[in-house]
Amino acid sequence: MNLPLSAKAKIPKHIAIIMDGNNRWAKRRGVPSPIGHRAGADIVKGLMYACRDRGVDTLTLFAFSSENWQRPEAEVRALMALLSRYLRREIKELAADGVRIRFIGRRDRFSPRIKKLLDDSEQATAHNTSATLVLALDYGGRWDVSRAASELASDVAAGRLSAEEINEELLSSRLSLADRPAPDLCIRTGGEWRLSNFLLWQFAYAELWFTDTLWPDFSVDELDEAIAHFASRERRYGGRPGEGA
Repeated sequence: MNLPLSAKAKIPKHIAIIMDGNNRWAKRRGVPSPIGHRAGADIVKGLMYACRDRGVDTLTLFAFSSENWQRPEAEVRALMALLSRYLRREIKELAADGVRIRFIGRRDRFSPRIKKLLDDSEQATAHNTSATLVLALDYGGRWDVSRAASELASDVAAGRLSAEEINEELLSSRLSLADRPAPDLCIRTGGEWRLSNFLLWQFAYAELWFTDTLWPDFSVDELDEAIAHFASRERRYGGRPGEGA
C-alpha cells in the first residue's frame, strides 16, 4: 500500500465491514444464491491477513444479522451450512497464524452443533495476539444496546449499582465489543448507504465509506482505497480543527 508517510500513521486500528451483495453477485452470474455466499466467504481470510499486514488490529464482519432469519428457509439453511464449513475449514489456519476469533450476537437461536463450533473456535484462538477477527452472527445494534441496558437495570434492582452511577462508559462496558476499541472505519459494500442496525452505539465517531462493489468482488486494492480515505480525514470528535485525535 503506497500511502504518504503521514497517512501511514493514521491506519485504522479497527475496521468493521457490512458485507453486502452476495445475492446480487450470484444473480448477475445466473448461479444459485449459495454460490454467491460461498464466494463472499472465500475472500474473508485474504482480507483478514491484508488488514493485519497493514496494522489493523481488529476486523469485524457483519456476517448474519438478526433480521436475516426472515430470509427464505432454504437460504438460511445454506448460510448455516456455509458457516459450519467455514469454521471447520479455516479456524485451524487462522489459529496457527495467531489470529483470535470472536463472535458477537445471540447464540440461543443456533443449533447445538453450531454453538459448539463457535465455542470451540473462540477457545482454540483465545490466546492469539497477532490480530482479531470478529464475526457478528444473529447480531443487531438495537439488541446490543437494549441487552446492556437490561443488565444494568438488573444490577440496579439487585442493589449492586445505583442509577446515578450509570453513564456512557458503564453502558459501553456491557456491549458485545467491550473488549475491543470502537471501530475507526465502517465499510459497506453493495451500493447501499445505511448501517442496517450494525454496531449503532460503537459507530458514533467512525468514518463511513461506501462502495458499489459487491462483496465477493471486494479486493485488497479497494481496502487500501478505504484506508487511504480514512487517513485523509481529520477526526475531531466534536472539537475544532486540529483538536481531534
